[in-house]
Amino acid sequence: MRGVYPPAPHDSQFPNAAYSAIEFVSTYAVYGMTPNTDSLAALAWLVDAGADEAVLDEPVNRFAAPKPREPVRAEGPARVAAPQSFREPSRVFAPQPAPPPAASDDAIGSAMEIAARAETLAELKASLEAYDGCELKKHATNTVFADGTPDHGIMLIGEAPGHDEDRMGLPFVGRAGKLLDKMLAAIQLDRTKVYIVNVLPWRPPDNRNPEPVEVAKCIPFLRRHIELARPRILVLLGAVSARHVLGQTDGIMRLRGRWLEYHVAGQMIPVMPTLHPAYLLRRPIDKKLAWRDLQMIAAKVKTFS
Repeated sequence: MRGVYPPAPHDSQFPNAAYSAIEFVSTYAVYGMTPNTDSLAALAWLVDAGADEAVLDEPVNRFAAPKPREPVRAEGPARVAAPQSFREPSRVFAPQPAPPPAASDDAIGSAMEIAARAETLAELKASLEAYDGCELKKHATNTVFADGTPDHGIMLIGEAPGHDEDRMGLPFVGRAGKLLDKMLAAIQLDRTKVYIVNVLPWRPPDNRNPEPVEVAKCIPFLRRHIELARPRILVLLGAVSARHVLGQTDGIMRLRGRWLEYHVAGQMIPVMPTLHPAYLLRRPIDKKLAWRDLQMIAAKVKTFS
């Protein structure tokens, strides 16, 4: 390259316009270096083809080692602005909803006093309909008290009213109720011979699980209901009923099929936990288990006479 290598002798076979490109290759021979023959042949071919102008002002030595890059000058430390006194803006928190109040002894005690004052089933029903201490009642359409008659001593206790029960004010009138009627008919019983109630007299909103506070306020009315009905046998439909009447924490599959006892009016009465009709609608294969329970109930009823 000019200024780096001494100029190569001019050859008349190359046009003047291509001289600047040829002199780069010819310097290899002057300094004892062997140029790439393919490169020379390609260059000669370009000249023969009429190339008469170099792309750059000076040819580039493609065989030379690349020049080292200049080191990047490190910049000085960035200037730090003088600290300014500032005040952190106060955080504003959205108000959180207050936790639901826990059931106080006064609330449960009040329910017990109201229930205890009832001397008949009619008075208990009136007291329950007038009672406003449970949140469930505020969302319910009707108070579901009972259906049937207690005269025959057979009392069935379910869990809570559903949509149909809340609308009509009677227990077990939906699909589960229709199945219950068939179950009773299988052992020669019907609603004129049994007394049907629920643990809760009001439907929980959207059929949700009731809060312990809500259940605690309803239990005094249920216990008084059992005392006034004076049943000779209790049939508990489902695990919820068994848990709140007997205080049992075992699942219904472990409780069903055997006689337990409940103390009422100074005596122990037999109790049969069994599967809830709604459960049997979801799992018909277990109807055979409910049938065994029904046969045991029928045998116990026959002993009444």
